[in-house]
Amino acid sequence: MTLALGCIADDYTGASDLANTLTRCGLRTVQTIGIPADDLKLPEVDAVVVSLKSRSIEPGLAVSRSRAAEKWIRSRGADHVLFKICSTFDSTDEGNIGPVMDALRADSGDAIVLVTPAFPETGRTVYQGNLFVGPLPLNESPLKDHPLNPMHDSNLVRVLARQSQTKVGLVDLAVIARGPDAVRAHLADLAAKGFGAAIADAVFARDLETIGVVALAHRISVGASGLGLGLARALVASGRVKDNATTTISNASVGGSAACLAGSCAQATLQQITRAEQTMPVLRLDPERIIAGAEEIRRALAWATDRLGKGPILIASSSTPDQVAALQARHGRDAAGHAIEQAMADLAEGLVQAGVRRLVVAGGETSGAVVDRLGIPGFLVGAEIAPGVPVLRAVGAAGGEMLLALKSGNFGGPDFFEDALHLMI
Repeated sequence: MTLALGCIADDYTGASDLANTLTRCGLRTVQTIGIPADDLKLPEVDAVVVSLKSRSIEPGLAVSRSRAAEKWIRSRGADHVLFKICSTFDSTDEGNIGPVMDALRADSGDAIVLVTPAFPETGRTVYQGNLFVGPLPLNESPLKDHPLNPMHDSNLVRVLARQSQTKVGLVDLAVIARGPDAVRAHLADLAAKGFGAAIADAVFARDLETIGVVALAHRISVGASGLGLGLARALVASGRVKDNATTTISNASVGGSAACLAGSCAQATLQQITRAEQTMPVLRLDPERIIAGAEEIRRALAWATDRLGKGPILIASSSTPDQVAALQARHGRDAAGHAIEQAMADLAEGLVQAGVRRLVVAGGETSGAVVDRLGIPGFLVGAEIAPGVPVLRAVGAAGGEMLLALKSGNFGGPDFFEDALHLMI
C-alpha cells in the first residue's frame, strides 16, 4: 500500500469527519485507531487517517504519539501529512496544536506550515485570522464553552502564537483570492522573516482549494476537514489520485441490536437527545451517581437489557454547560470528565456483550473512550449520515462485525440519532 495522503487526527470523531470528507472527494480512505499493527489487513486505499486521542492530553505525550504516527505514515509512502485538528481550534495555551505542529514541522524540514480550521460547509470560516462559527466570532458563539478546552479568543494568530515556539503570521483573504502563486510568494516572504507558521483565511470552498494546492507541495499542514477537502481535490486535479467516486465499505447487513450513547454537552446534542425521546426509549444518567460508583451503570445496563429486543435505545450522560461547570467545581474538571468517559465506555462494553452490533456515539471524548474500550483497530468509511459523520464498519474487531457512528457534539441535525440508525442496517 502506497499512500497519496496521510493524516493524523487528534480525536476519533474528528478523524471520522475527515475520513468522510476525503471519501466524498473521491479518495479511498480508511480510518485506523492508533498506529495499525503489522498484522491488521487494510484494503488498497489512497488515504489513511490515523486517529489519536491526543487533543487534551499532556503536550509531550501528544507530541510523541503524533511523531510516531507520522513515521508510520511516511513509511507507507505519503509525501504529505495533514495534522487534523478541530474546526473550533480546541486547545489551551499549553497546546496541543502548537507543540505538535512544531515537532512535525521540525521532522518534515518545512520552513513554514499552512494552518486553517476553516470548513465553510459546516459554518466555520476564517477572516483576518479570526475564526467564525456562522456569523459569530468563536469567542461569542456557544462553542466557546467546551468543557475541556474553552475558547475565549477568536484570533487564531494570537491563539497559536501562545502555544508555538515559532512566529505565526497570516495569509489573508486578499492574498488567497489572488491564487496559488500569490500564496506561495507570501509564504516565502513570511518564511524569510522567520515565521514558521501562517494562519490562512478561508471563507468559501474555492479558498480551501487554493490552500490545498499550495499545501500539497509542502510536507506538512495543519487544519480541519476543510483543508482535507482542499488537499483531496488538489490530488485528484493533479492526476496523482484517480477519482474513485466510491466508498471502501461493504454493503452487507450487520443486523443485531442498536443503541446510542451520548456524552456530549453541546447544544446540538442536547437538542438531538430531546428529539430522540419521541422515537425511542431514552435514559438520562445522573452524573453525581456516576462519580459515586458503579451502581448507576448497573442500573443503566439493566434498563437497556429489558428494552434492546424491542428496538433502539439511547443512554445519555449529557448535561447543560451550567450543570457541567457545577459538577467540575465539586469534583475537579479532570476527575469528573474521566469518570463519565469511563462510565460510557463501561456501558458500551456491556451493550456489546448484550448483543448490540450497531452503536451511535455522540461526543469526541466519549467516542474515544468507547472505541478504546471495545478494542476496535480501524474502520472502513461508508455512507454520510450528516456533514462530517459517516457510517463506519469496524475492521479487525474482536467481537466481529459492527457498524458505528462517531459524532462530534456539535454535528448533525435535530433527528441525527434516527437518521443514523436508518442508515446502519
